[in-house]
Order: sequence, then structure tokens, then C-alpha cells
Amino acid sequence: MSAPDVVNAVANTLALPCMARRLTSVCGSQDVLEAMEWAQKAGLPLMPLGEGSNVVLPRVLEAVVLKVADSSLSILADAEDSVTLRVGAGKVWHALVSEAVHSGYYGLENLALIPGLVGAAPVQNIGAYGKELGDYVVAIHGFDLITGAAQTLDSKECGFSYRSSVFKQELQDRFLITAVDLKLSRAPVVNIDYPVLKSRIGCGEVSPTTVFEAVVALRQERLPNPAHSPNAGSFFKNPILSTQLLRQLQSAEPEIPVYPVSDELSKVSAAWLIERAGLRGYAQGNVAMSDQHALVLVTDGHAVQGQVLELARYVQTVVLERFGVALEPEPRFYD
Repeated sequence: MSAPDVVNAVANTLALPCMARRLTSVCGSQDVLEAMEWAQKAGLPLMPLGEGSNVVLPRVLEAVVLKVADSSLSILADAEDSVTLRVGAGKVWHALVSEAVHSGYYGLENLALIPGLVGAAPVQNIGAYGKELGDYVVAIHGFDLITGAAQTLDSKECGFSYRSSVFKQELQDRFLITAVDLKLSRAPVVNIDYPVLKSRIGCGEVSPTTVFEAVVALRQERLPNPAHSPNAGSFFKNPILSTQLLRQLQSAEPEIPVYPVSDELSKVSAAWLIERAGLRGYAQGNVAMSDQHALVLVTDGHAVQGQVLELARYVQTVVLERFGVALEPEPRFYD
């Protein structure tokens, strides 16, 4: 386990200044037990964290931050039509997607270029262009941070839903994800149902590789790069509305993009609502809604948590008053 320091800077893609009481690199069960003992003596909570790509952090984080170091990838099962992989939680998500596609393991290509590590991906059940991670998870491995016991949860136990999971709900900060088992296809079946993705590919060859390349190109064109414009990706979830609420909204805004979820529920574009409300590019001090993509909140690298929260609340208020739709933030806010 890494040597403990009294105070540690916590990296995050919004570039918010944040110091934690301790930052610990976890390589195995002994590291977890030692971190638990240290935290108990110090009277501090344990907090799993990856690259900080989906969090809004305060100046001081009174916690012991755990970062999993394992970035391994191994094949658990190899069949004619599928392959099951075990991936260490410390592996960069996009690196996994790229390796999988180029190795002939398909299914994740629509999720290319999403920032963060593999261990963080199941927490919010990352999704893009019509696919979600939960569709491919076989099991999640990790440690219970209350008992220190190693545990494995199967896909059903993970409680995957739209941008959420059991790790974001009842097991939040209680379960440290160390590895993820994924079952991918060897058959080159693709999903290009999203109009923008279908339009990008056009009349050319449709394959997992071309879908992967199209998704990468779209994200590079449409979304600001956190390295140049600090951000946490999509800042608000796409609202899911009942048929009645959708009809009310469409009567006033018939052009709003709609994506059916079930017979009674539909998802609408949060980015469209924000842009329609005139907030694309809207700035307050060191923070702004990106002029490149209305759904992304960016900072100038000198912002603090309070400024992010203030702008987020303002956007929520304007959209609610204009359209009667409540926007829910996607990143987690820490006290």
C-alpha cells in the first residue's frame, strides 16, 4: 500500500481544487484492511474514486480515498460466439473498448471515449448512443468496506438502471469495485439506431470498427476535451417523462427529440432543453455551459465547487420554469 500522507490532492476532470485526508492505492485485500483500520482510527469514511470524471468535489474531502491500481485484462471463457473478460477496475475505460474492438470482441463500441476507469463505469451504468454497460456485465468483484469481506455480485444484484446501479444507491461508498466481468460477442452485430450515429456512418460499411470510429469522431467533435476545457461530461441526465407530461411538452415544443423507453415512458434530450432555453454558452464567472455542447458544464480551471453548484441550480430553475421539466444532475456532489 502506498505510504500515507497527511493531505493529498484529488484529481478530477472539472479541475476543482480538492484535498483529501489520505489517498491510498489499493492492490489487494491487505491494502483494503489496512485502509479500513486507518480510517476507523482517524474517524474518517472510506471513499472509492477513479479518475474523478463524474464528481463535483469540495476544497477539503474529509475521507480516505481509495484508488484501485489493477489494470489487468484476462479471458475467463472463450466460445465460438462470445468471450468473457475480467478487467481490473484501474484500467482506463476507453483503452478497454479500443482493445476489445480490435481483438474482435464486440458490444462496447458505442461506449467509446467515455472518460474514467473501468471500476467507475458500473456505478452509473454508463451509456451512449443506445447502449448501456449493464447489458454486458456478468459479475462485479470487490470488497465490502464495512466488513472487509471480498464479494462478487452478479448482474441482477447490481440493480442496473438508467445512469444508476446498486453502487450508486444502497452500496454507495460501501463497495469497492476491483474487477468487472464482461461477456462480449464475437459476432459483429451493431447498433446504429441513434440518428446522429447513423448519419455519421452514412452509406459506408457498417461494422463494429466503423461504429467505434464514428463514436470517437462524434465525441471529439461534439464534446469539449477535459484536458483543455475541464468538465465532467454530460452534466444532466436526459429526463424520462410519462406519456401525459410528454404530450404537454410536445404541445408547446413539437420538435423536441424523443426516445421511447417503454409504452408509458419516454426520454427527452436535456441538451435540447438547455439550448432551447438559451443557455448554451451561458457563463457565470469561472464556469459555463459549453458553447460546444449545451449539456456539458465546463470550468476555466480556476473554479470551486460552489460556482459549479450555482450554475447547475440556475440551469435547473430556468428549464423547469420554461418547460416544466426537472433536470437531474449526473455527477455526484460531495460535501
